[in-house]
Amino acid sequence: QVRLVESGGGLVQAGGSVRLSCTASGRTFRNYAMGWFRQAPGKEREFVAAISGSGTSTYYADSTKGRFTISRDNAKNTVYLQMNGLKPEDTAVYLCATGFTTATMARGTCDYWGQGTQVTVSS
Repeated sequence: QVRLVESGGGLVQAGGSVRLSCTASGRTFRNYAMGWFRQAPGKEREFVAAISGSGTSTYYADSTKGRFTISRDNAKNTVYLQMNGLKPEDTAVYLCATGFTTATMARGTCDYWGQGTQVTVSS
């Protein structure tokens, strides 16, 4: 069993930046892909970004390319999501997850989920 705990969410002004963290336990961290999803009030869950186990390959949703960066530190069992140029429409609960590949995660197929952290972007 894999346990994921997100942190780093909060209130930020439009145009600002925030870095989310997700720390994993229960399995060798580097052996699985990791990704981030978000869910805004009244909307379905949306894929944001994913990264391979080695950290060498990434996959981004079109809506976040050029603004968000996913990375991982396998020594710390942690994956990060750096979010720059935030917009009010980025407001959502952000969840991290594990998966087989970045491609399968982009389609919403994941094995384990964290509980999420709230990010609110003010106008």
